Amino acid sequence: MSVGVRRVVAVEQLGFEFAVQPRRLTKVSPARLATFDDCPRRYRMTYLDRPTPTRTGPWAHSTLGAVVHNALRALFELPAVKRTPERAGALLVENWQDGGFADAQQAAIYRERAKAWVAEYVEHNDVSATPIGLERWVSAPVSPEPGQPPSLIIEGRADRIDERGAEVVIVDYKTGRRAPDEYEARASQALAMYAVAAARTLRRPCKRVELHHLPTGTIAAAEHTEPSLRRHLARAEETAEELRAATDSLTGGGDPESLFPARTAPRCAWCDFRPSCAEGQRAAAQAKSWELLAP
Repeated sequence: MSVGVRRVVAVEQLGFEFAVQPRRLTKVSPARLATFDDCPRRYRMTYLDRPTPTRTGPWAHSTLGAVVHNALRALFELPAVKRTPERAGALLVENWQDGGFADAQQAAIYRERAKAWVAEYVEHNDVSATPIGLERWVSAPVSPEPGQPPSLIIEGRADRIDERGAEVVIVDYKTGRRAPDEYEARASQALAMYAVAAARTLRRPCKRVELHHLPTGTIAAAEHTEPSLRRHLARAEETAEELRAATDSLTGGGDPESLFPARTAPRCAWCDFRPSCAEGQRAAAQAKSWELLAP
């Protein structure tokens, strides 16, 4: 037996198996998973196609949500003594944008409404504590099965992470048409992934997630358990595997239309990539850019 062969045998007897390749981790965010689940074609157009296909213009509900998020982030960056309803309203005005609204009059109406939303939010909630994270990026390698090697890396940017006693809490702002409830908070894959990633990043327990709905003042909260978080991770892993397989096949020269098919639904009416998707155009009439605003 040659010296080289004897060395390989000796190493194998020590328990090392070089034929086994380490598992490649798939990096995913809640936004990427949700986009792929909703419509693989939209995922491809958003994250893979270059140059990016033609998109619609801005949507008023997205503009409104971004403005409210920016105003509240700026508010919590101030010293606690300056976090007043009046200052919150002023920050909303300072961050205001008109993108997607029907006209200047409609934009002005919603600017005043949103100003009232943030002012009332500050008036009726304790905003004295400084969050541990504002628009904070969290990331962690995870496995849905305890004790198993990581199978994916989850990451994303949480709206707000509060420190409450020994634990941290995920807070997500909402400005949509409908007030959320506990079921929606518990069912949110994004909030569950943020909770897991925040716990790993900050090395603190994180089980509570909250949806703060500014138009109604509703706070929908859920307390996760280890099994409920693992269920969310298992679902994320399944989607991530499908996503990776399709992306690898596309890189290998596969057909983009069959690998990332359009998944038509009523939401095609307000899809960003509607101008570039014939199936979406046939599936639903185009929505006006302000139709999804909270009434």
